[in-house]
Amino acid sequence: MISGKTTFIAHIGFPTHSFKAPMIYNPYFEQVGIDAVVVPMGCRSENYAAFLKSVFTLENIGGALITMPHKVSTVGLLDEVSPTALIAGSCNAVRRGADGRLQGDMFDGEGFVRGIQRKGLNLPGKRVLVVGSGGVGSAIAASLAAAGIEAISLFDVNAASAEALAGRLKKHYPKLGVSTGSNDPAGYDLVVNATPMGMEEGDPLPMDVSRIAPNTFVGEVVMRSETTAFLKAAIARGCQVQVGTDMLFEQIPAYLEFFGLPTTTPEILRSVATIRY
Repeated sequence: MISGKTTFIAHIGFPTHSFKAPMIYNPYFEQVGIDAVVVPMGCRSENYAAFLKSVFTLENIGGALITMPHKVSTVGLLDEVSPTALIAGSCNAVRRGADGRLQGDMFDGEGFVRGIQRKGLNLPGKRVLVVGSGGVGSAIAASLAAAGIEAISLFDVNAASAEALAGRLKKHYPKLGVSTGSNDPAGYDLVVNATPMGMEEGDPLPMDVSRIAPNTFVGEVVMRSETTAFLKAAIARGCQVQVGTDMLFEQIPAYLEFFGLPTTTPEILRSVATIRY
């Protein structure tokens, strides 16, 4: 029941018809008795800067989930931005600090990292290949760097995108080994597909799977199907894998912690969600 005491979390983007967050957060809030609600708010780009500021003048707002097309522009609208969001060049969570300043962070990469860590991959000292240097690839690379990996190789069909991400990583993590230009997965402890390849039937694979060693951990971000062609090929090689939806459900506890709400586990969230992927 929504009451005068209910805390609301704005879910801001446009259009809103594809929003999934309310169907995950709100059943969880109801089940455990948290007096909060996630509300979709459709805002066009030309109105967004003013709207973001105005929504945080409300006293009963607990935070905001930011989605397309506003993740990139949000970075320049805030008072404080985390290193992860600066490296990613985008932001998907905003809260108001005790001093009234707007603070932002990016949790796409955090969700990915939490997932592989819970599956037993110890990241400090590891060598990683991330294919795809867009928003999600940049966020994953930033969170992997924060987790203490030794070296990362970046590849994107747009070479300038990979080089720009490499520069941001080196600025914030000067001891991290960073290279670009190759999607050859041989010799890595972890390889990640952070491209849209796999969204459509018949898409080419993002890398030569025959070059992936069986002891390599393989991660995916595509959520259209639980086990993409890329993951099926990796599993056939004997690799341990992480599916794309794991990143989504693993990052929600991080959001809850950021907003100061009681956190939970991905298993509980999956059990109460009113959507299925």
